[in-house]
Amino acid sequence: MTTLKLGVMASLPEGPEAEFGKAHELGLPTVQLVCWQPELFTEDMARRVLTAAQHYAVEVTTVWTGVPGPAVWNFIEGPSTIGLVPPLYRPQRVAALKKGADFAARLGVPSITTHVGFIPENPADPLYAGLLEALDEVVTYCRERHLDFCFETGQETPITLLRAIEDLGRDHIGVNLDPANLLLYGKANPLDALDVIGAYVRGVHAKDGEYPTNGRYLGNEKPLGEGRVNFPLLVPKLKSYGFGGALTIEREISGPKQIEDIRRAIQLLTPLL
Repeated sequence: MTTLKLGVMASLPEGPEAEFGKAHELGLPTVQLVCWQPELFTEDMARRVLTAAQHYAVEVTTVWTGVPGPAVWNFIEGPSTIGLVPPLYRPQRVAALKKGADFAARLGVPSITTHVGFIPENPADPLYAGLLEALDEVVTYCRERHLDFCFETGQETPITLLRAIEDLGRDHIGVNLDPANLLLYGKANPLDALDVIGAYVRGVHAKDGEYPTNGRYLGNEKPLGEGRVNFPLLVPKLKSYGFGGALTIEREISGPKQIEDIRRAIQLLTPLL
């Protein structure tokens, strides 16, 4: 039977030494390395990451590549600001994702991951064709570097995401399943979503949350175990689709409470591995 690993999000701007040290102290063998500042994807930073990873015996499972420009995390301004969907920001964001891919390749990491944005549900929407063109460019760039490109779930329904993957018609494409995001954006029940996109899951955020309660703002993130994500059912279903990667704990707060919630998540997830 497949045994999964646990991990935690690690912020590149905070420094790989500090972040990997934190993962090591928590007893976590993997991290997703997050960076929204492409200017940090340098040779010197790559050396620091590799040195810290070896020192703390931590594996980087993906480079979560944020992109420049505005991003408003709500239902009103989000569609026109997040990811590759807004045409105004596409060129600079494609360039940032390519920098992330180069960085991941230097590190020997198997993928990059990002939010693509509010993928249009109507494939006849003029935004859709331009988005596919940009995605094809990024996926091709990743493939040439032996990397997967992973869509982070969130702003689109699972069937919309599946159609985009099918329309691209490429290999080296995967999904980073954030089950809480499916709830926070009101897009799907995470368990049901696996029936649509389960075969593409390459990474998982262990995060919890609730559905939205109004039409403007996302639902609330919660400590793992206090929201609607049913991890005791989700994890075995992930395995049934062949997932054998890391469950990367994500808690979108800071300070001592974040560490407390991560420790509690470790307790809840460990019996499920």
